[in-house]
Amino acid sequence: MSELADYYRERATEYDAVYEKPERQDDLARLRALLPPLVAGRSVLEVAAGTGYWTTALATTAEKVVATDLNDETLAVARTRSYGPAEVRFETADAYDLGAVPGRFDAIFSGFFWSHVPRADVRRFAQGLLERVEPGGVVIFADNRFVEGSNHPITRTTADGDTYQTRRLSDGRTFEVLKNFPAREQFAADVGRPVEWTELTYFWLATVC
Repeated sequence: MSELADYYRERATEYDAVYEKPERQDDLARLRALLPPLVAGRSVLEVAAGTGYWTTALATTAEKVVATDLNDETLAVARTRSYGPAEVRFETADAYDLGAVPGRFDAIFSGFFWSHVPRADVRRFAQGLLERVEPGGVVIFADNRFVEGSNHPITRTTADGDTYQTRRLSDGRTFEVLKNFPAREQFAADVGRPVEWTELTYFWLATVC
């Protein structure tokens, strides 16, 4: 996980290039339309917010958003964006230690981080989110599906079922990055709760109450 953190810290200024892929534009628009109704009027804790790309969608209807990330470098980019009308606050926080983030939240959004959680840790990570949300609240996940030709190829698979990709930054440096692509059945089993699942061509969206 330390290499993953290093990769995203070094990638901060080119992070949003992934959202420019032409073939993904329709799916991205659908996700940005699906998210706001799920958090309308809610106090949202966003996990691994990165550069704030999804924070802008959450902030259109939420009452407030606390956007967290492990890396100050990506949050520095996030702070340059315009948000509203929700109150948006940024906190440096570990996705595995959300109890350290002050506040009460009736919605949690984890966007494009589930795929970076090792198989051995997914249940612990999911339980941490479910314990942090207020009774009657909702936990929302969004992540990638594997589509050959659009995603980086899988370069290694471990005995635990974790899959890895080799990522290259614009300066030529390469990183091996954990990137898992769960099916609905696997995700539901890992969460251990009923799941509402929306499957697009390049992404999936899941809500857990």
